[in-house]
Amino acid sequence: MKPKRWKLKDLPDEKSILALADSLNISNALAVLLIQRGITNFFEAKTYFRPSLESLHDPFMMDGMQQATQRVIEAITGNQKICVYGDYDVDGTCSASLMYLFLKELGADVMTYIPNRLTEGYGISNQSIDYLNEQGVNLIISVDCGITAVDEIEHAKSHKIDTIVCDHHQPKEQLPEAYAVLDPLKPGDTYPFKSLSGAGVAFKLATAIGDRIGKKEMAYKYLDLVALASAADIVPLVDENRILVREGLEIINKNPRPGIEALIRSARMEPGNLSAGQIVFTIAPRINAVGRLGDAHRAVELFTTNDPGKAGQLARILEEENSKRREIDEATFSHAVSIVEKQIDLNADMGIVLHDPEWHPGVIGIVASRLVEKFYRPAIMLTTVDGIAKGSARSIPGFNIYEALQSCEDLLLQFGGHEAAAGLAIEIDKLDEFKKRFNDILCKSMNEEDILPEITIDFKLSFSEISPKFLRILRQFAPFGPGNMRPVFLSENVSLVYPPKIVGMNHIVTSFKQNGNDKVFDAIGFNLGYYADYIDKDRDLVDIVYTIETINKDGKEFPQLRIKDLKIKNNIKE
Repeated sequence: MKPKRWKLKDLPDEKSILALADSLNISNALAVLLIQRGITNFFEAKTYFRPSLESLHDPFMMDGMQQATQRVIEAITGNQKICVYGDYDVDGTCSASLMYLFLKELGADVMTYIPNRLTEGYGISNQSIDYLNEQGVNLIISVDCGITAVDEIEHAKSHKIDTIVCDHHQPKEQLPEAYAVLDPLKPGDTYPFKSLSGAGVAFKLATAIGDRIGKKEMAYKYLDLVALASAADIVPLVDENRILVREGLEIINKNPRPGIEALIRSARMEPGNLSAGQIVFTIAPRINAVGRLGDAHRAVELFTTNDPGKAGQLARILEEENSKRREIDEATFSHAVSIVEKQIDLNADMGIVLHDPEWHPGVIGIVASRLVEKFYRPAIMLTTVDGIAKGSARSIPGFNIYEALQSCEDLLLQFGGHEAAAGLAIEIDKLDEFKKRFNDILCKSMNEEDILPEITIDFKLSFSEISPKFLRILRQFAPFGPGNMRPVFLSENVSLVYPPKIVGMNHIVTSFKQNGNDKVFDAIGFNLGYYADYIDKDRDLVDIVYTIETINKDGKEFPQLRIKDLKIKNNIKE
C-alpha cells in the first residue's frame, strides 16, 4: 500500500476557541471545527447552522440577468418556441429539467435538447442548431454549457435564433455574442459567489424571471434538482451552494418527485435520509450512465414526469445502463492499470497519459478518476472518435490540470474544464509530443512528496469528547462536500476490542476503545483489509484517522468510525 502523509491542521488561538465555545455552549473541539470553516462568532454560527433562502444573493446582481429575463418573458408572451439546451451529465440534465418545468409552468412553448455524447459530443453544435431551426425554435437557453460556443452561437444568429447562455464553466478569451451571457466567472461580472453549479445558475435565472412577474418563490420547488446537480458536480458546499443543497435535500427526503423517488428505490435505498455523499456515490452514477452509454434525454424524462409508473420504468433503464457501464468501466480500468504497470516508468513520469482507440468514450472519465485514486498522480485517458484522440483529464489536489492543458494549447484541438477535471481533443500524431510536454510541466511544478497521498486532519480528539451532544451538533455541519468536508479526527493509542475482520471487498471491521474508557465505537475501514494480518489485539495500540458517521441498527442511530488510515504501534500495550 502507498504510504499516506498525515497533516494535522494548526489550532486557532486559544482565546478565540474559548470565546466561541462559551458563546455557543459547545465543546472546544466543535469550536475549533467552526473556526476552521471561517465561523468566529455567534451570528456567523447561526447562519451556518440555520442557512436560509432569504440569505441568497439577488439574481439581478449577475451581469446579463436583466436582458435574459426580458427576452424569456418576451418569448413566453409572444408564444415563441424555446429550447432548453443541456449537457448529458447530472448537472446538465438537472439544469435542463429545472428550466423546462419552470417555463412549462409559466405556459411557455418549450422543448429540451440534450446532445448525444457518442455522436455529437459536448456542448452546442451547428448540427443541433440546424435541427432546432427546423423545429421552429426562436430562443435557445443553454444550461451547463455554451460559454465557449462562439462559432455555434453565430450560426444560431444566422438562423435568427437568439441564445441565452446560462453556464458556470471557465470562459475562454472570447465570449459568445449571445443575447445574454450568464456566468459568474465571466470577466467583469461582480456577482458575489463564483462557484454555482450549472443548475445553480439556471435556478438564478428562474428566480429572476419569477421576481419580474411577481412569483419570486415559484422556482423554489425545483431546489431538489439543484441539490442533485450541485452535489454531483462537486461544487464547494459553501455560501449559496450550502443553502441550495440543504434546502433541496429536504425536498428530496420529505417529498421527492416521482423520478427521484424511483431512482432512490432502484438504488435499493429508502427515501428520507439521503445525504450529499450518497448522491455523489450512489445516485449520480445512475444518472450519468444513460448519458455515457447513449441518450441522456432519458434522465430528463425521468425528472420531468409526474407518472410514478413511467418513473419506475425509466429508473429501471438507468439501473440497467449503470450495470453495463460498470462492466465496461471495470474492463477498461483493468486494461489501463496493466498498461501503466507494464509500459510506464512511474519513477520518471509524474503523470499518466494513456490512449487506446477501442476504449468507450463514455467511461474514460471515470477510469481516469480511478487511476488518480490508485496511483495518486494526474491522469489522462484518451480514445479515438472520428480519427481524433478525445478524452478526460483528472488531477490531484494542488495541481491545476486546466492550466497544464492551457500550456499545451498549441498541440490541442480543443480543451475545457477546471482545476480538477477537464476534457480535451488532440490529433493522434501529436500524442507523443503532448505526453512529453505534459510530463515536463508536471516535473517542473511537482516533487516526489506531492504524489504521496495526504490526509488532512482537523483535530486530535479523545474518545471521551464524543458525547451525544457532540454528535448531535456535528450532524448539523452537513451537508458535507468540498469547502465543508466531513471533519477528520485523529485519536491516538486506541486499542481493539476484538480482532479485526475482513468483510466485502477487502474492508476491515472492528471496535475501538481508548485509555480504559468505557466508550466503545464500531469502526469500518474501506480497502484497509491489508492491516488485518498485522494488528495483534492483545499487544498493539494504534493511532487512527477517521470521520464519524451515523448508522441505523434496529431503528436506532449509532455512531460509527469510518477509518481513513491507521498506524500500528507495536509491542507497547501493557
